[in-house]
Amino acid sequence: MSESPESSGTSGASGSSGSSEEKFQNPVAGFGVTFKAMFKKRLTEQYPETPKVTAPRFHGRHQLNRHPDGLEKCVGCELCAWACPADAIYVEGADNTDEERYSPGERYGRVYQINYARCILCGLCIEACPTRALTMTNDFELANTTRESLIYTKDELLAGLEEGMVDTPHAIFPGMDEQDYYRGLVTEAAPGTERQTAVSKGEKPDDTHRGNNGSAQEVGT
Repeated sequence: MSESPESSGTSGASGSSGSSEEKFQNPVAGFGVTFKAMFKKRLTEQYPETPKVTAPRFHGRHQLNRHPDGLEKCVGCELCAWACPADAIYVEGADNTDEERYSPGERYGRVYQINYARCILCGLCIEACPTRALTMTNDFELANTTRESLIYTKDELLAGLEEGMVDTPHAIFPGMDEQDYYRGLVTEAAPGTERQTAVSKGEKPDDTHRGNNGSAQEVGT
């Protein structure tokens, strides 16, 4: 059944009226948002002159942690690399020896790299780490001018030396084993602990190594 001209005209008029109201209300609503913002307090961050304060659990640059005596927590298991969805982590593990020990366990991370041109700072890698060797800091200033400089190596990621630590490699705490380290029984390096010769890095017994904290340490023989 065909629609009568009267009904068609009525519906057309009402539709035209509705669209006219929308054309009027939409700009008014938009200007309303603008007017509200005009009277709000300005929020201006003076960065980089004033450093930005991040949340305590902010996901920033990674850090490879140490045990209280200076041995590394990383055991080279590569679980962080497997968990990374962006394939940004590269790890090569190696075996510890009594003459050159970097961690309390059987293995350590000989090569550790994170490509921050790929990393999305999701934190899945630190959740996968079984030894809490890898954590994330509040450092977010990672921009640089070349892609090569965005690949952080183990030397850049490894935490610095604190009081009571001796730089790796060095012997395990006497009378302790790997489990004792994770139980928190080792609180500092044993008295008389000396740094061993890092033969795998090309060092010789008569070399003098300068630790991460800047202090010179005689290499043990």
